[in-house]
Amino acid sequence: MPIGSVSASSALSRPPRRRRCTNSGTSAASVADSDMPGSLTAPSRHGKADPWVRLFLVALATPLVTIAPIARSNPPTKVAGWSLLTFTEPHMGTEFTIRVWAEAGREADLPPVVKQAFERVRDLEVALSDYRPDSEINALAKAPAGEPVAVSDDLYAVFETAGRLTTATDGAFDITAGPLIRLWRMSRKNNALPTPEQLAPAKARTGFSNLVLDPDEHTITKRIEGMLFDVGGIAKGYAADAALRILKKGGFPQSLVAASGDIVVGEPPPGEAGWRIGIETLELGHDLKDLQTVTLVNQAISTSGDTRRYFEYEGVRYSHIVSTKTGLGLTERIGASVIASDATTSDSHATAVALLGPKEGLQFIRNHRGIECQIVVLRDGHEAFLRSDGFPLPPGSQAQKESAVAPP
Repeated sequence: MPIGSVSASSALSRPPRRRRCTNSGTSAASVADSDMPGSLTAPSRHGKADPWVRLFLVALATPLVTIAPIARSNPPTKVAGWSLLTFTEPHMGTEFTIRVWAEAGREADLPPVVKQAFERVRDLEVALSDYRPDSEINALAKAPAGEPVAVSDDLYAVFETAGRLTTATDGAFDITAGPLIRLWRMSRKNNALPTPEQLAPAKARTGFSNLVLDPDEHTITKRIEGMLFDVGGIAKGYAADAALRILKKGGFPQSLVAASGDIVVGEPPPGEAGWRIGIETLELGHDLKDLQTVTLVNQAISTSGDTRRYFEYEGVRYSHIVSTKTGLGLTERIGASVIASDATTSDSHATAVALLGPKEGLQFIRNHRGIECQIVVLRDGHEAFLRSDGFPLPPGSQAQKESAVAPP
């Protein structure tokens, strides 16, 4: 399984903050009662809780619920025969928010199910965080080369999915880019670029082709020593999917799970066509009421790219997103929003598109059925949009689709 580059978004990797949860009507900001109960405003990955901002997905609310890092208690939103309850906990370096429509009389049944969902997310963080010395992913990194390591179903599933995407993107997505990503983090702190002497050994320790996955034995074997893994481009989506499955199994299918810029939804809210999700673009500071919105049912949306987390060196703006081809942060302002059937797919594919670049990324999505994408690039202070054929257009004429500017 050959390979090549990945996002340095490492919210997953941060040490966990103190656990906090609320089952009030809003988790992290105020919310007004509304006759349109199906929408939510979720944070982009540039919230203060997320040190490596992957980007600007905003999830939209009715009229607006902003999920910010500080939880606040509010009464549940009410619709005839239903209550909307919201729960928030810090996990994977960001805020995980669960919103559930519960039928009258079932509100008391919900907290234990939500607790199970958050515990599942917590367990996944313990397995997948490269910042936790005791994590399963770090145990794999420390294992001797050539020795098969039996891993959990979750770790195997994440690596197997990531490996397929690495092959499909010809190496543009690579969870083995940990050595380069850690080098880039250090370079950012020192306000300097990595030297060729630093990059060469880091590059030599990357490449998914240096892993052997055995589906029968559920083992992973490293071919070389010194490998490090970073699953920040897929893990939050995987965790959001796992949480939503628990909510559905517990009898609450009309639920939403937001993990920073990754959002997965179930059945529509009562009386609505679906959950309304808003997408914030590269030019931050837009009025939330002007956000482009999409309506989703049993789908997920993720946004990845470059917004606030960057540093400038000798007049060049470098993103937090690292390419294994160069070992440096990307220099093009780009963001990709991907809609898919699940958040594992939307999360990883949004990361991949940002790494591939606008033209190649759009073609990659067009080659995969059931996945849609909107890409925005910023050049000379102006946003240019590219969309796959099935991505919902913003309000306006059909001409908006045709006016998307293909970058050179």
